[in-house]
Amino acid sequence: MRRQKNTQQMKEQDKNPPDLTNEEEIGNLPEKEFRIMIVRMIRNLGSRMDKMQETVNKDLQELKMKQATMNNAINEIKITLDRINSRITEAEERISDLEDKVVEITTAEQNKEKRMKRTEDSLRDLWDNMKRTNIRIIGVPEEEERKKGTEKIFEEIIVENFPNMGKEIVNQVQEAQRVPYRINTRRNTPRHILIKLSKIKYKESILKAAREKQQITHKGIPIRLTADLSAETLQARREWQDTLKVMKENSLQPRLLYPARISFTFDGEIKTFTDKQKLREFSTTKPALQQMLKELL
Repeated sequence: MRRQKNTQQMKEQDKNPPDLTNEEEIGNLPEKEFRIMIVRMIRNLGSRMDKMQETVNKDLQELKMKQATMNNAINEIKITLDRINSRITEAEERISDLEDKVVEITTAEQNKEKRMKRTEDSLRDLWDNMKRTNIRIIGVPEEEERKKGTEKIFEEIIVENFPNMGKEIVNQVQEAQRVPYRINTRRNTPRHILIKLSKIKYKESILKAAREKQQITHKGIPIRLTADLSAETLQARREWQDTLKVMKENSLQPRLLYPARISFTFDGEIKTFTDKQKLREFSTTKPALQQMLKELL
């Protein structure tokens, strides 16, 4: 009876072996129970490994899906970047074309301005050339003309100021008149008298004598004798007036040359300039001259 009971207990132990974790307990197990325990442990390990493999496979699948998604996103980014780069390249080409067109337009405008300047200079020179034998008399009252005529006034001016020239100059007058032809009632000053001589040498001799004499009069009243130049030339020459005044005060012996160049003596050398910009650039190398003209340039 007792033997049957032990046999039954052993069968139950075979079905449900104790959870042996102690090495000593495991070492005391009978061989059969030890084998059963090992088999079950192997089965449990296999089951756990299967579950782990399944988990790893799922994780790996998820990683692959995420990687595929990332690859798609990267490809889309690459495509977008390629489009952007293409647009940038296209924009750069358009900008380059526009810059080329701007350069062409600028060059064309500069050439146009140069042609216009040459045309204006040619017209001015042509107009001045037509007037090259003329002299303007400024400051003679118009009442004098009514009494004796403009040619007689010119003769009186020559006799009063340049007696050595005699009748030779007077006989060279081809035309004498007031300009403009119509009287402007708003003007308080008398109109200029325009004298046209036969040759330019007579005009130059009169103007040279006037510069040397400095003070020209008609019946004791100061008047002026000037060359008859175009309005453009006169305006360009007027722009030098303040500079001429300062240079005269500083004994630089300034002169205005045709059409509107300024000439003066500095450091023993004669300098000539066509415009204020070039004079300004030169003055930066000459501190004394720069200080002298600082308010004018």
